[in-house]
Amino acid sequence: MEARKRGVGIILGLVVLALGLALVVARSGNKDGSGSASPTDGSAASAQGDTAPAGAPAGSRQQGRAEPGASQAAPSNRAQGVIAELGWGSGPSQLGRDRPQEANPEAPMSLAVTPLGDVVVLDQLNGRLVRIGQDGKVLGTTPLTQQTPQDVTVAKDGTLLVMDRLRDKSVAIIDPETGTLRGELPLQGAGIPETGGITGTFVDGDSVYVEREHGALIRIGDLSGTADTTRSEIPGRPTRDGRSYILANIIDSRGGRLLVNAVDRQTNQQRYTREYRLQFPLMYITLLDSDRSGVIYLGVAGELPTGKASPASEPGVRLFCLDPLDGKVLGQADLPLNTMPEETFRDFAVLDEGGVVYQHRTEAGVSLRRADCR
Repeated sequence: MEARKRGVGIILGLVVLALGLALVVARSGNKDGSGSASPTDGSAASAQGDTAPAGAPAGSRQQGRAEPGASQAAPSNRAQGVIAELGWGSGPSQLGRDRPQEANPEAPMSLAVTPLGDVVVLDQLNGRLVRIGQDGKVLGTTPLTQQTPQDVTVAKDGTLLVMDRLRDKSVAIIDPETGTLRGELPLQGAGIPETGGITGTFVDGDSVYVEREHGALIRIGDLSGTADTTRSEIPGRPTRDGRSYILANIIDSRGGRLLVNAVDRQTNQQRYTREYRLQFPLMYITLLDSDRSGVIYLGVAGELPTGKASPASEPGVRLFCLDPLDGKVLGQADLPLNTMPEETFRDFAVLDEGGVVYQHRTEAGVSLRRADCR
């Protein structure tokens, strides 16, 4: 009996000793930082470099370590989605603005995206194109050659095209490497009796087109600067996947109704016509283009519902992503609308890989932003 009691005592002693050793190890682990932190421990998460940036939506995370081959970008104070912030002026990182007493106020008229993903802004008041990298830094400028340029677009090989429909009445073709003028294509001619009705410049392969009053496109020449004397027409804007020509029209602005029409490029037959009935009054179409996969991006300005009692609505742009084969809505996003008085020509551009870049103007300057609707 005594032997059994001594055995039990020894066992209890060993258990107490083991518990004591475990407690010592745990305390030393927490002291040198190797212990686990609770999910709400912000300082521990920050040390791992995997926290949401200030102002980011809940759930968004920013990895602190780049994958092999990825560039390590310097920390940025830009808000999520913002590519660059440029103030008003004529400096290297500024854009021009003019508010004359007896003429229309002006800001940068247009923007485009290069095959490398850089943004090109038409800074016509400072007489230049401004190229901005994906890190938000100004990479350089290219001097303009026309008097009143209003639109810019970029070909697949990087060639820059600038349109002046008012005075020079031409499209200037600019070498992307040297900034020199390759040639100019005249706007006026068959299919374009009045150049003031041109609503955009477009490139499809080697062909240069201008759009007549949001309708048909007229081929005016090619990227070498050779004018097209036949000036053939296509029924809409060419999609980047090479499958369709697309056209959009508002048919009932107060009722929020618009149509998108797609024509098959191979057969020249109707692919589809789809009506969209939106739940708000429409102002105008801000964007109709596609990405490299063919997804169509449709931007519509209007009085968007806020879901609040007051104000019940406010000006905005609803961006839709549409299926290239049947026009079905794949997704949507609401973006701010420029409501300042400055006149512009093109505020949105679609990226080859998907998503859009747009300019948002304030009294402080221009914010270049990126968004998507999928």
